[in-house]
Parts: sequence; C-alpha cells; structure tokens
Amino acid sequence: MKDLEYINASLLESEFSRIKGNFNTAKPFRFVSFDGIFNPEMAEKIHAEYPKIEEGKWDGTTYVNQKNKFQKTRFESGSILQNVFAELNSPIFLAWLQRLTEFDQEILGDAELFGGGLHQSINGAFLNVHVDYNIHPTSNYHRRLNVIVYMNKDWKDDYEGHLELWDLTDGNKNQKARIAPEFNRCVIFETNEISFHGHPKPLNTPHGVNRKSIATYYYTKTRPETEIADSHNTIYVNTEGVTGKVKQLSAGVKAFLERINKG
Repeated sequence: MKDLEYINASLLESEFSRIKGNFNTAKPFRFVSFDGIFNPEMAEKIHAEYPKIEEGKWDGTTYVNQKNKFQKTRFESGSILQNVFAELNSPIFLAWLQRLTEFDQEILGDAELFGGGLHQSINGAFLNVHVDYNIHPTSNYHRRLNVIVYMNKDWKDDYEGHLELWDLTDGNKNQKARIAPEFNRCVIFETNEISFHGHPKPLNTPHGVNRKSIATYYYTKTRPETEIADSHNTIYVNTEGVTGKVKQLSAGVKAFLERINKG
C-alpha cells in the first residue's frame, strides 16, 4: 500500500488486526470505526478544498426522510478531491477492503459515485434510519459495503449529527453504536437487508458549521443467496415515534414547496 498519497497506508497496515477484529465481532451486521484514515497533512488539504455549499453545483433536494443535505459527485480533473476518490476506488484500497471483509466475490468500486461523493448538511439536517438501495442502477451489481469519512473539526456533542447503527432484527430496537462525525474518522460497514443506519437527530449547529463527509460505496457482482432480495430503493424506518413523524411532516412540506418553485 506504499503508492497511496492521501490514504494513510501505514496506519491501515499497523492497525489491520485490530480493525478487522472489531469489524468481525460487530453484530448483527459488521462495522468498525477508527480515526486517521487520511495522512494528517493530506486530511488538512482535503478539508481546505472542501467547497462551500454556495460554490459549485450541489444536489440539495429535500425528501420526506431527508432534509438539508447536499451532495456533490463531480470534481475538476486533477483536483485534490478527484484524486481522493480515485484512491478510495483504487486497486490498492480495494484489495485492503477485500482482506478486511473476506467477501467471496471481488469487491468493485464505483467511479460514478452513485449516491456517494461529498456530502454536506446544514443546521436542521437529518437522515432517518434506513437500509440502502441494494442494486446499482447502472451496473446491476450488489451493494455490499459503505466507507464514510467525516471531515468536521472541533465537533461538539450537542451539535448532534451522530451516525446511529441499529439492530432491528427479530423484533429488536437496539441502537448498537452512536458515532460522532469527527475529523478524519472513518466508518466502514456492510450493507444488506439488516444494516439499519442514519443520523435521525436534526443538526443543532451554529451558523457556518456544517456536517461534512466523504462517502464511497462498494459492490460485488453477486452476493450470498441468503442475502439476496428483490431490487429496492432506500427503505426508511422511524426510530423516534411521534418526533419522527413531526420531522417527516416538516420535510414533506419543504419538499413540496421546492418542487412547486421549480415547476
């Protein structure tokens, strides 16, 4: 892994046993969180290059289960951000993910960054708990793994925006992890029909403080028969009762107004 410029190859190798051990022992789906995936000086450069929402083209469409979230998947040729995503989809990093997961199918990246790329959320943003779409719309490959890197300096707990991982199997309703989106923190988790996750608590950030993340998703051409399901879009659940219903209503109104104004 010596040929990587942005990804901290020495950390991924020195910490591999610990990362893999934590990944494999997580239930009911495998996941792991660790800090420092990017080389420290490169993490600073990535952070400096992160565009403001006012700059460039971001997709900020509101939906009932998602509000105040912006996404960007296209970057200037040769730019730092384009190079970061190239490394995250490189054969070297894919081989490391293969060792981590031990999937019996070859892990494939996605140069299209469908659903991924740069994400940025502003005050009031939320993303309800969900399982992801399971089939890539272009390649028809099976989505198997998410890698998310948070790029938020001096994040305070009362800002909310924590990634929540949930066990909703067999009638359970247990939060398995609540991960703060701190600077240069990486979360890797399997995507399947039970990998429920999200950040349902609305952001409570001061003006000018946004929740930033880098997301790449990985695929295999097929998957174990026990995990195969009919093709579906994102499936959301309400883990917050009445509060969740109020949020959905508010987001639904905003989404309706957005579409009216575009019409």
